[in-house]
Amino acid sequence: MKEIRIDCAHQSEADLLLAKEQAQLLFRLNHTMPMTEEYDELLHRLFPDMGTGSRINTPLTVVRAHNVKIGRNVIIMNGCLMMSAGGITIDDEVQIAANVQLISNNHDLENRMVITCKPVHICRRAWIGAGATILPGVTIGENSVVGAGSVVTRDVESSTIVAGNPARVIKKI
Repeated sequence: MKEIRIDCAHQSEADLLLAKEQAQLLFRLNHTMPMTEEYDELLHRLFPDMGTGSRINTPLTVVRAHNVKIGRNVIIMNGCLMMSAGGITIDDEVQIAANVQLISNNHDLENRMVITCKPVHICRRAWIGAGATILPGVTIGENSVVGAGSVVTRDVESSTIVAGNPARVIKKI
């Protein structure tokens, strides 16, 4: 998997404008009555690649929302954080509990203004427990479960339950 590097000290005007627009959309979304037409419109403007039947509950924090792809019938509960410079893909029928962090970027150790990015992929029918953290470059396999509070630092095979910090295999399902 290829690592992307972004120099935050030298962003283009277009990138800065997009960041501003997305931050303002996110603010409006987080302050709009849920389950209204306005809420749904803001959600789809923020995530144009969101599948039908998906639901995201606020409050939500997302940076670079244009790098997030959300499948059909996905549920994302309150307090989710998406740091998506490296890209985040959430396949169909995924369940993400409250206060989950999906982090596709980190800072370079030598030059902290540079972020290093690797994609995060949550495969079909996975379930991410409350307060879990998924780190850059991780794929959560199809039908897998990540236990609450876990920190996932490496790929999880399909049909596997993991838990802990760092997350380790509990059992195959």
